[in-house]
Amino acid sequence: MNQLNIDTAVHEDADRELVEDVLRNFFEEAKLRAVSVGATYLGLWEAFERAAAGGKRSRPRLVMLAYRELGGTDPAAAARIAASFELLHSALIIHDDVIDRDFVRRGAPNVSGHYRARALRAGAGQEAAEHVGVSAGILAGDLALAGAYRLLRTVDAPSAVMLRLHEILDDAIFSSVGGEVFDVEFSRSSTMPSLEDITKTAHQKTSVYSFEAPLQAGAVLAGVGQATVAALKSFGHYAGIAYQVADDVLGVFGNTTRTGKTTWGDLREGKRTAMLSYAATRPEWSSIASLIGSADLSAADAEYVRAVLVACGAKDYAVNLATEHAHCALVHLEEQLVPFGLRNSLEHMLFSVIAGLTSD
Repeated sequence: MNQLNIDTAVHEDADRELVEDVLRNFFEEAKLRAVSVGATYLGLWEAFERAAAGGKRSRPRLVMLAYRELGGTDPAAAARIAASFELLHSALIIHDDVIDRDFVRRGAPNVSGHYRARALRAGAGQEAAEHVGVSAGILAGDLALAGAYRLLRTVDAPSAVMLRLHEILDDAIFSSVGGEVFDVEFSRSSTMPSLEDITKTAHQKTSVYSFEAPLQAGAVLAGVGQATVAALKSFGHYAGIAYQVADDVLGVFGNTTRTGKTTWGDLREGKRTAMLSYAATRPEWSSIASLIGSADLSAADAEYVRAVLVACGAKDYAVNLATEHAHCALVHLEEQLVPFGLRNSLEHMLFSVIAGLTSD
């Protein structure tokens, strides 16, 4: 490992701990406020805190990385913004689980799953228990969304910078909700959306809040010029699509231990992906069309679908598509605008995801 990588790793460890401290303090203060309301409300905050624990902290990492590499000197302030984006991520995945009617996340009950199980233990029927669960999920997601704004308000920065940071956060939420709406509509449609529609949705649902917004926020707080901020936004646009396409491939072909989810969940859901969009144009599609989106899809069925997706070239198509978007992303990191250390870290981060597509 060269000195640049060693220094980066040291900074990343320190930055992650700063973000974790902000999140710990956020939840401690919130739980103290909740106690005055009652034990029931405290329980919701505790469930939310469990849901927000762990994870890769990818979005905070991008905030801190951009801030440090672009000359920022107040990592404590950047950590508050980074934690804000982590709470936004929590809000979106908690609500996403409600929309998808999922009660498990990372192999354990999510907020909705915890409350559903508790209601079942108390004697509620299945339907009533599920209603309790999704209600708790909606409320916890609301708390996370409000918390993202609450943390952002605590950053000490000039008013013009704060205004721009709020605009970035607002744009991330606006875009993510738009992408989710498209996702819901696609899942209800009997026809396969076009690749253009799928990549547009990936941009709205993933690129903006997961890549564009965190990188821009770190850059804006660091006080760099608009050209650098715009370059990072353009990088994030293509990086997010590359990541989403790659993630969809891993959702079907990935190692269950590494991804934390089954390799037939997306197939059973009938999730519309670039891989399936391509497969739908091939003659082999007729042999698997009835299995995609089937609630009765078995592990054996999923294995057959995977074999067909490989045979018809759909998997290779999606891997190549993700790789192409990753390369497009890097084109926007011009040397005169983005320092080498930041470009190197972003390239490594992005292509480690692509590498995972062929390593399993």
